[in-house]
Amino acid sequence: MAQAPLLQLSDISLTFGGEPVFHELDLVVQQGDRVALVGRNGSGKSTLMKVMAGLVESDHGDRVVPAGISVGYMEQDPDLSGFATLGDFASAGLAPGEEYLIERAGEGLKLDLSRPVETSSGGERRRAALARMLAGGPDLMLLDEPTNHLDIEAIGWLEEELKSTRQAFVLISHDRAFLRALTRATLWIDRGQVRRQDRGFTDFETWRDKVWDDEDMQRHKLDRKIKSEARWAVEGISARRKRNMGRVRALADLRSERASQIRRQGTAALALDGGQKSGKKVIEAKGLSKAFGDRDIVRDFSITVERGDRVAFVGPNGAGKTTILKMLLGEVAPDTGTVTHGTNLEIAVFDQTRAQLDPDATLWESLTNAPGMRMSGSSDQVMVRGQPKHVVAYLKDFLFDERQARAPVRSLSGGEKARLLLARLMAQPSNLLILDEPTNDLDVETLDLLQELIDGFDGTVLLVSHDRDFLDRVATLTVALEGRGKAVVYAGGWTDMLAQRAAAGAPAEAKAAKAQVKEKAEAPASKPAAKSGLSFTEKHRLEALPAEIARLEAEIAKLEQLMSDPELFSREPVKFRKATEALVERQEKLSAAEEEWLTLEEKAEAG
Repeated sequence: MAQAPLLQLSDISLTFGGEPVFHELDLVVQQGDRVALVGRNGSGKSTLMKVMAGLVESDHGDRVVPAGISVGYMEQDPDLSGFATLGDFASAGLAPGEEYLIERAGEGLKLDLSRPVETSSGGERRRAALARMLAGGPDLMLLDEPTNHLDIEAIGWLEEELKSTRQAFVLISHDRAFLRALTRATLWIDRGQVRRQDRGFTDFETWRDKVWDDEDMQRHKLDRKIKSEARWAVEGISARRKRNMGRVRALADLRSERASQIRRQGTAALALDGGQKSGKKVIEAKGLSKAFGDRDIVRDFSITVERGDRVAFVGPNGAGKTTILKMLLGEVAPDTGTVTHGTNLEIAVFDQTRAQLDPDATLWESLTNAPGMRMSGSSDQVMVRGQPKHVVAYLKDFLFDERQARAPVRSLSGGEKARLLLARLMAQPSNLLILDEPTNDLDVETLDLLQELIDGFDGTVLLVSHDRDFLDRVATLTVALEGRGKAVVYAGGWTDMLAQRAAAGAPAEAKAAKAQVKEKAEAPASKPAAKSGLSFTEKHRLEALPAEIARLEAEIAKLEQLMSDPELFSREPVKFRKATEALVERQEKLSAAEEEWLTLEEKAEAG
């Protein structure tokens, strides 16, 4: 017998400010669904998710959730009033004895549960809301940009959590690697219509492009038919006194159909003003060290950045990525070491905090009053790549309409604020571009354009990001902050860095550790939960690790068998690359799991 859906929306219509967001929308979420919700910035993704959560009421239509089904929504701006600490908020509603679920989620998301609510940041509050949802385990989880404010390690932890959950979820994210790893179906919002494909995000762009190609073909056929009928109307009517009024009316209907078709939103017109060329050597740093108190940020770090390099800085939140970046720019003095800049540097900065934007200023003012923005001599024109351009026309290049030009910045969504910052950045002459988390809130099409922009930029780029896919597409060098002041420079992007790390490991030591773990796991012993010296969460983790290690070993064996085919690389290069990435990922997870098992086992025995 078929199971009832977890959530059903029928004939939903919704209008904001006179503009239709959805019209006669139908949507079903089934048990076990893992759905990517995608669409352009401003297409209504977050609004639709709020309709699904029951937080926004539609103008027309029905939302049905069967009795006994729980729907959880991860709020962008959760209300923590009435709670003393983040932990109090996150654990509210849990049954007695389930506190370990919050502790576990807090560890994975790097959340200090003891942090007072009044001193917590917006990112910490969002992580508390995410921890609360994961611990509560609703039947359907609605996750709106859950990876924002998470570093790469926490994103990896969340990815594994969602892979192993039995709950259904609908997911909005700008992180393409995250979406590819987790989803099995895709909901695509496009011009008020929601389409569904029962394939994950990996196939989205191919599907989207085919839909658009089909639309273009139908539009082309319709245009040809209108042209043909219009020619008949002119030539045929003049040749006959009696008009075929039915055919004339049909022509009018064709024209009406063509006029009613909604044009696809264009793509933002991104292009950098490259400015003058810098010297070949852009930045040379030798022996940099920096510490705050007894905490080493970096020790004896050296790097040479040359013109054209795209250097990515990666590591956990708080590791010191921004500090190193500021030392390289001369904004923070190192404790030891030297930084030398090349000639003719013109620097433009994209700030992840959006602090460069005054929320009370209009979009017009945000462009014309921006530091470094060049005016053409007229108050309504800016200089863009050496040419004067009207402010409204330039805003339209970045997908803002004329009405928004005089609207305050605070009225913009996160993605629109990012586009406005990019508009300011694109008009400033620069040859050294600083991008601090540029991918947050950007849609897929704008991300693609930003990548192309960086690829075609004559200058140099220093980049901080947790977006693994973007790092792979853009970076030529990756600086990884590996803890205790260690910063290592790797060639290439994120996946290249993982491969080089694995290759630089000690195989003999790894095999010995692996054998030791296996031997201990298979030896008869009392249950780990009975051992003292461990917290409840650690005991639970120690019990689960042997099965996890065995699963990873089996997956590695399958991948190694697949890659043993000497013809695979030449025959199926994409499959070979994906298998290589998966092998590196699983080897790292296995090593981490083995190390964690040994640590917990030793702690338990010591206790």
